Order: sequence, then structure tokens, then C-alpha cells
Amino acid sequence: MDSKKYLDDISQIKDLMNRSSRFISLSGLSGILAGVYAITGASVAYFFLRPEPNEYITLHSWNFKVLVAILIAVAVLSFVTAYMLTTQKAKKNDEKIWDETTKRLLVNFFVPLVTGGIYILIKLTSQQYGLTASLMLIFYGLALVNASKYTIGNVKYLGYAQIILGLICAAFPGYGFWFWVVGFGILHIIYGSMMHLKERKA
Repeated sequence: MDSKKYLDDISQIKDLMNRSSRFISLSGLSGILAGVYAITGASVAYFFLRPEPNEYITLHSWNFKVLVAILIAVAVLSFVTAYMLTTQKAKKNDEKIWDETTKRLLVNFFVPLVTGGIYILIKLTSQQYGLTASLMLIFYGLALVNASKYTIGNVKYLGYAQIILGLICAAFPGYGFWFWVVGFGILHIIYGSMMHLKERKA
């Protein structure tokens, strides 16, 4: 009896330590919606901005500016949705949304992401478009893996998948658009669905 109580106490202590060092309020639904936003944005770009044969999208063209606006809109919608749903989940579970763990999570996520964004912009100003989708997937994957140690769930596996997809994309640059759709759209929906089902069972 004493042995069982001792093991239960150890388990509770480990759980408390895990909660204090990891951000646990991430919402699976936000992942699903991020994937939906990405596929919607990609669909708009494909059907309305697709260049004609022998036509190139330059850095200063109207199509390029609209494409950048779509990417920014997808990113903003994804982050705002994640913030709203995560805040809602944290309040429901009586957890803090902003503490030192959250700060560490965001720093570790945004350092690779911002670095990658700046590098991609440098490449674009040099009229080098071929590896844009690949670089976006790789740096996003690195950001997820880097931040995964401050949260629970299988975020790191989503990061690994994005990195691998980005490397494959680099070998087939002509299909960058479709790799982007798979990485930011389909993989997000699959991962978010798995998290959402796990949350409902908990």
C-alpha cells in the first residue's frame, strides 16, 4: 500500500514538473484551421495568379505582390486562430497562457522562422525563386523542432516531416507549389486532427 502511494506521489510530482516546464495548451483545432487557410490561399493563388506559358512572375509584378499578400494573410490568420483557441483552452483548463515557458517557446520558435524569412527575402531580391517553397518548409520545420522541447504532443514530428518534405522539394524545385500545399496544408490538417482526437479522449 505504501509502495503504491509512493509511486502515485512520484507520478504526480513528475506531472507537475512537466506542466511547469512545458506549454500544454496548444489546440489541435488551430492546426486543422491553419491547414485549411493554407489550402484556401493556395487555391486562390493557383486559379487566379497562375502565369501564362512563357510568363514569369517578377519581384515587382502585381501577381507577386498579391501572392505575398496571400501568404501574409494565411500566416496572420493561422497565428491569430492559434492564439484565440489556445487561450480558450488554457482558460478552460485553468492554466496560465503567458509565463516563462511561453516566452521560451516563442523565442525558440521565432528565431529560426525569422532567420529563414530574412534569408528567403534576400534570395527573392536576387531574383532566385526556385527554392522558395523548399526553404519555407525547412525553416518552418526547424522552428517547430526547436520549440518542441517547450511543449507537449508530437510537434517535433510535424517539424521533422516539414524538413524532410522541404529537402525533397529542393530536389524537385518545379513542383514547389504542390510541396508547399502538402506541407502547410495537408500535414497541418493531419497533425491537427490527431491532436484534436487526443484532446477529446482526454
